[in-house]
This record gives sequence, C-alpha cells and structure tokens, in this order.
Amino acid sequence: MTGSKEIKACLFDMDGLLINTEDIYTETTNIILKDYDKDPMTWDLKLQLQGLPGPEASQRVVDHYGLPMTADEYANLNAKIQGDFWPTCSFLPGALELIQYLKSKNIPIALCTSSNKMKYEGKTSHLRDGFSLFDAIITGDDPRIPPGRGKPSPDIWQTGLRELNEKFDSKITADECLVFEDGIIGVNSGKAFGAQVVWVPHPDAIAFIDDIDAILAGQGEMLKSLELLEHAKYCL
Repeated sequence: MTGSKEIKACLFDMDGLLINTEDIYTETTNIILKDYDKDPMTWDLKLQLQGLPGPEASQRVVDHYGLPMTADEYANLNAKIQGDFWPTCSFLPGALELIQYLKSKNIPIALCTSSNKMKYEGKTSHLRDGFSLFDAIITGDDPRIPPGRGKPSPDIWQTGLRELNEKFDSKITADECLVFEDGIIGVNSGKAFGAQVVWVPHPDAIAFIDDIDAILAGQGEMLKSLELLEHAKYCL
C-alpha cells in the first residue's frame, strides 16, 4: 500500500477519468479554432487546461490562440456546440465497474468535478446507472467553493469529504482518501488535499509529460487505465 492509512473513501474527478468528455472538449474546441484559421489544440496546451474551472480554461484558450472574443463569448459558443455532443459521451474502460465495486463494498464515494452543474447534467443525464451511485456530487460552481479556489486548490475535495462525513456521520480524514484524477492540475489538487492520488492520464497526453515521479512526489501512482487498479493495494 502506498499510503500510511487504510483507504476509507474515494473521491473522483469526472472529465477524462470516468467519461470520455476530454475527447469531446478537444473536438468542439477544434471546430471553433478551424473557423478562425487556428491550428488544432494539442496536448501540451490540454495539460494546462484539464481540471481548471470553466472560466479560467476559456480565458487560457482565448489568450493562447489570440481569438477575437472574450472568454465568456468563447465559453458560450463552445457550450452551444458541446450540447450536441454530450448525449454521445460514455464511460471509459473500468470506470463504471469501479464505481459499482466500491458501492458494493460500502466505501463512501464522491464525485468532485470542475464542470458546472449545467454541464454535469448534460454529460451524465443518460448515464444515471453509474452517477446515481455517488454518495456526494460536487460541481465546480458549488457555492461552498470560494471564488478562485477551484483546482489546483484542494477546496473541492475538502467539500466532497465534508459532505461524505456528514452523510455517514464519520470522521474520515484526507489521508484516508484516495483521489482519482486524469489531469496534472487535478493531481496537484489531490496532493494539496492530502490524499493518495491515482492518476490516469489520457493515452495521448503521456508523451507530453516530462517527469511522472516528480508530479506524483511519492503521493500516489499512475495507471494507464482504471481497469488496472489493484484493490488490495489500498485495502479496498
């Protein structure tokens, strides 16, 4: 086991970890970039965006490509395009099975996504067989998360754990949690929270990641798929 304590709760990111929405984000962004004669988005930029709250991610795209619009205008345009794609998103390999397994073992599970509530609903309304199993669902626009305290700050995980402890009348601490993430920003957020982190980056991102050990800093492991998680390693 990589941590010093038995894992008593699991907290999950969503986009690119549980469902294939990171690929959809890339596709819809590239539609806009093509309309403005810009090159397609590549993973060196994507790694800087994963896990950021929507407004921050939009501003970075606008600035990086010099788009002739505000971050809000970009976000609204992208949201219109994305709306046609959300019903096509699906669980990534091993994701639904892991959620179901943890639920069967009565391990508290929380979803902590930077997506706002409207986007969360659009992405998951046809996937209720999995998302209805979560004991707590925290979205990026949750009023309990102060402005400017999205990932990589730990507030979203703290909010998720607090809700789990309230629901189960428990006193689980951050170092008894396992955080599942796909982005570097999210990994840093999970480490700042004080949890062990299971990092499952997109296969296309790995070539752009320089030092995996330095990013994890002894506070977790990287897997190529959730299917490869060793339950016994974390006493799950």
